[in-house]
Amino acid sequence: MLKEHTICKVQPCSIAEELELEPGDVLLSVNGHEIEDVFDYKYFTNEEYLTVLVRKGTGEEWELEIEKEYEDDLGIEFENGLMDEYKSCRNKCIFCFIDQMPKGMRDTLYFKDDDSRLSFLQGNYVTLTNMGERDLERIVAYRLGPINISVQATDPALRCKILNNRFAGEALKKMDVLHKAGIPMNGQIVLCKGVNDGEQLKKSITDLMGYMPVMESVSIVPVGLSKYREGLYPLEPFTKEDAKEVLGLVHQFQKTCFETCGLHFVHASDEWYLLAGQELPGEEIYDGYPQLENGVGMLRLLREEFAAALGEAIKLAESSGPRGFGGLSRAEKITIATGVLAAPTLQELADAFQREFPRKEIQVIPITNQFFGEQITVSGLLTGQDLAGQLKNRDLGSRLLLPCSLLRSGEEVFLDDITLSQLKNALQVEIDIVKSSGQDLVSCLIGGAD
Repeated sequence: MLKEHTICKVQPCSIAEELELEPGDVLLSVNGHEIEDVFDYKYFTNEEYLTVLVRKGTGEEWELEIEKEYEDDLGIEFENGLMDEYKSCRNKCIFCFIDQMPKGMRDTLYFKDDDSRLSFLQGNYVTLTNMGERDLERIVAYRLGPINISVQATDPALRCKILNNRFAGEALKKMDVLHKAGIPMNGQIVLCKGVNDGEQLKKSITDLMGYMPVMESVSIVPVGLSKYREGLYPLEPFTKEDAKEVLGLVHQFQKTCFETCGLHFVHASDEWYLLAGQELPGEEIYDGYPQLENGVGMLRLLREEFAAALGEAIKLAESSGPRGFGGLSRAEKITIATGVLAAPTLQELADAFQREFPRKEIQVIPITNQFFGEQITVSGLLTGQDLAGQLKNRDLGSRLLLPCSLLRSGEEVFLDDITLSQLKNALQVEIDIVKSSGQDLVSCLIGGAD
């Protein structure tokens, strides 16, 4: 019996719309192949000539012959993005942040995924412990990549300890298969003090260098520790001196890797530089920013994009006469609220903007994470209640700017289920959500026309 996939959305002006496909129709096969999941769908629809079997809502089956460009998408979305059940994580990592969350939050926040398909679709990092031989064979056969791998340590016994999985060391061998097949990889090491740092970190980086250039990058990220760690593995936060030591090691390996294959390869996330009190590296060190989602180079890229966008705004203002252009003609006070980690950089950018456009008064307010604990300093883990509690009764001006990372993807809801509308009502201020780029930040600071 063929596996069936119900269409939930048809993109406007797409191939599917031209063929009169509709939500509720069911995809049965492509070129005679049963579609097991999104791996199969992406692979079998990457052809110029397709025969697609669909069952309409009336029960009638349509066999559609399609001629298209090789990589053109059909323009249909399914009820389940993976077109299959999600694979949950079998590990119990000593640093897992989900285990550090309080009770009573929405159920979806407690789901631990470890699904290789999400690595390709969303950039998630996977441990390989949940990847069967068939999964591995299909990745190689379909030439899927890059795959993002949570390595943590290359010492098999230590990896078993960190992941609390006796098969975790054996799973590392799957990287050999991926490397041999030329499947691009990125690696991640969540560094835990006294566990996989020091000599173990040196060993892990050295071992992973053996996969260059098929493995394109490795990020070193400090463990995130919430205040909800009772009964969990005892972990300590890194100090300023620890951060300096980690950076010294990373910089040493970067030099070696660049001389070897023209890649800096191993990268420290931004937290290390801020904790150590060191300046972020130049843009050229980041090899095109392959690990932005891990906070590697995010602040450097923000600075570069902001400087370019500010320069364009200055040129436009100079050519527009005394009144400037758009929202620059309006004097106003703007507040930016962000996590403690990014606040100094955003203050630097706000000061640069104000020097050029003094009619804009900009204040940056760092929000302490009281919900998860003060050691959590990234913006993406701030809650609506912390924002409301620390911003209420303050003069926020005419607009409050918040980074998009605070909201659940595609929705206007914070981690604690407080909605954007509820926060607006509580603070009695207009709220602008700023996308992640420096251009978006400049645009939001400028605002709309009078």
